[in-house]
Amino acid sequence: MLVKSRIKYIQSLGQKKFRDQSGCFIAEGPKIVQELLEAGLVKEVYGLQEWIMENSQLLTGIESHEITEQELEKISQVKTPNKVLALLNQFSAQEPEVTNKLILALCGIQDPGNLGTIIRIADWFGVEQVVCSEDTVDVYNPKVVQSTMGSIARVKVLYKNLEDWLDSLTETTVYATVLEGADIRTIKKPVKGIILVGNESQGIPESLLAKANMRITIPRKGGAESLNAGVATGIVLSHLT
Repeated sequence: MLVKSRIKYIQSLGQKKFRDQSGCFIAEGPKIVQELLEAGLVKEVYGLQEWIMENSQLLTGIESHEITEQELEKISQVKTPNKVLALLNQFSAQEPEVTNKLILALCGIQDPGNLGTIIRIADWFGVEQVVCSEDTVDVYNPKVVQSTMGSIARVKVLYKNLEDWLDSLTETTVYATVLEGADIRTIKKPVKGIILVGNESQGIPESLLAKANMRITIPRKGGAESLNAGVATGIVLSHLT
């Protein structure tokens, strides 16, 4: 049985302030939790009896708690809780490696689902590093974690002042995704570089566009004004990786 203080603590991790204070975050659902357990990243598990019994081998050495459906509902951050919730320590931030790497740089992505989807897409195309502007939604937001479908375990995400970071790089091509630019179908696949993706409604600020060596675009055939940031990222990476 979970005591009230523990329930309150886990509930508090839905807010960035408390996640930052504790250095922890939440992951929910059998698929995501299993992937994170296999990666050796889980700190604690709270699961229904059935799930605990089925995954006992994965839980060796992990602090695990058998809870009821009612308790899971109290600590869950999703509308329909699914069997298990895990607590993890936030990952240590490491400087991005730009040598022989493709890196995604995200500017002003506010929607948690979009960020999680972009991380998942990066994982699919083998992009191991994502650098976010400081006004991008928190990667440890429960909705972001949920949307990554486990890819948060494999893709390094860190936050920087993008202008200062790009200024610090030399001999690195920065590809800015815009509405008017070089057709991505005509661009040779780069070995390394930074792909800059902006907010759907506002795009990439001029101050960041000034840092780009090349502006690239997905050719438009219809009348839509813009693409979802996740969709655009997937199309771009399918051509450049």
